[in-house]
Amino acid sequence: MKYQLILFDVDSTLIEQEVIDLLAAKSEHGSKVSQVTDSAMRGEIDFMQALSQRIALLEGLPESVFDEVLSEISFAPGFENLYKYLRDREYLIGAVSGGFHNVLDRLFAGTKLDFIRANTLEVVSGKISGRLTSSVVDRAAKAQALRDFATSHKIPLDKTVAVGDGANDVEMIELAGFGVSYMGKEILNKSAELHLKEPGLDALIQYLE
Repeated sequence: MKYQLILFDVDSTLIEQEVIDLLAAKSEHGSKVSQVTDSAMRGEIDFMQALSQRIALLEGLPESVFDEVLSEISFAPGFENLYKYLRDREYLIGAVSGGFHNVLDRLFAGTKLDFIRANTLEVVSGKISGRLTSSVVDRAAKAQALRDFATSHKIPLDKTVAVGDGANDVEMIELAGFGVSYMGKEILNKSAELHLKEPGLDALIQYLE
């Protein structure tokens, strides 16, 4: 088999939304957070700076907001077909995200993933504090996640696939044996071997045969 392991970015890749924007929409800062997200995805501003700005604006939201946004999240078209294809061929499947375990663990509860790594928002007295309780998952951390995932299963990096859409995915895409940009920003397209420009993650299947 050409490849054995695949690691996906989550926001705007495995799912059609940006979770941080959905959370922010429950506050008075929705449009501001969305603008910062777009700039960060294009690589116009530093991800760490952008993340700290955005999560600070979530301060005070009730913990119940995590469950509220779940109903607003939809998997990317073709994900179910691709997932079945990968499972039938015994791929290891993982997700890495600059988003939050607080939402993603709930989202993927019914989907068997072999690996998941994301940020974790701090909750104090039932409210989001505007801080993280985890190390930040930035572009370097995403590449490290791919290394860790592959190493833990003794799979060489040239047998791995990485799929993403934004600046935060560049190092992960460059490290993988096969780097895929899914409807990605120009900064990522420069590094990816494959550009999937139309909706439908299952278009990837033909390139894995």
